[in-house]
Amino acid sequence: MTARRAAGRGAAGLALLGAATFGYGLYERDAYTLTRREVPVLPPGMPPLSILHLSDLHVTPGQTRKFRWLGELARLVPDLVAMTGDVLSHADSAKPLLGALEPLYSFPGVFIPGNNDYYVPRPRSPHHYLRRHPSGAPKGPALDWAGFAKDLVVESGWRDMTHVHDVLTIAGRRLDVRGVDDARSRRDRPALVAGPPELGVDVALGLSHTPEPRVLDAFTVDGVQLTLSGHTHGGQIRLPFVGALVTNCGLDPSRARGLSRWQATDATGAERTSWLHVSAGLGTSPYAPIRLACRPEATLLTLVPAG
Repeated sequence: MTARRAAGRGAAGLALLGAATFGYGLYERDAYTLTRREVPVLPPGMPPLSILHLSDLHVTPGQTRKFRWLGELARLVPDLVAMTGDVLSHADSAKPLLGALEPLYSFPGVFIPGNNDYYVPRPRSPHHYLRRHPSGAPKGPALDWAGFAKDLVVESGWRDMTHVHDVLTIAGRRLDVRGVDDARSRRDRPALVAGPPELGVDVALGLSHTPEPRVLDAFTVDGVQLTLSGHTHGGQIRLPFVGALVTNCGLDPSRARGLSRWQATDATGAERTSWLHVSAGLGTSPYAPIRLACRPEATLLTLVPAG
């Protein structure tokens, strides 16, 4: 075999491998998965509390399989639904998404926006995602997040927790819940929801679409026990024995999805710790429609007594 023929066969083999990888990535993009995790944060002797964590739906019209799967999650009968942003990706997303979520309106819910809920996504070069602190994404036409949030509150009774700090009674338990606007686009204002939990609350929750360290530090120092985030897509493309390469924010890639412990130092120099749950999310950008070794997920978090 000549060198030219060998090179040609090698190039053809690489092209075939690339096509197969892309095809599998398209398959995995729609392989919706339910993940279950336990978080030990409740007081001793308290019954478990379940939270259905949804994030990064990136809805566009016509995603009938995603809409059907979302509705089927009502079978889990969660005590609380928490949706942590990036739910819209198209100007016509709102109506079909409200309909898809309707089976979950039977349960209490809280939500906040993400960076992609304000503007229609635009194409961008993949190399931007390899930066630890990437620049802002190109902004398309504005999305009516305010209108969607208002309609969601009216139809579901869920609470918009954007820069809100309140105590909610959920399944007989008192939850201190606070949320911020998106930290990726620097809309977050943790000072607006600062302060320790009220006496007598059973657990303190924080909501931040992007798990930026400055927000996680602020929540942890204030006594938040569990922060729910998304944004990272779990890395979206994960390598064997390596995991996620990027998070598209200041979070370390080793924490790109799942549960981890976060540590912060308060004003006295004391170390404080909390739990962080980062959802791998249910969608992708319309311009990066693949996942590899990182299936889209919703997570049922079961809060149990600490220790």
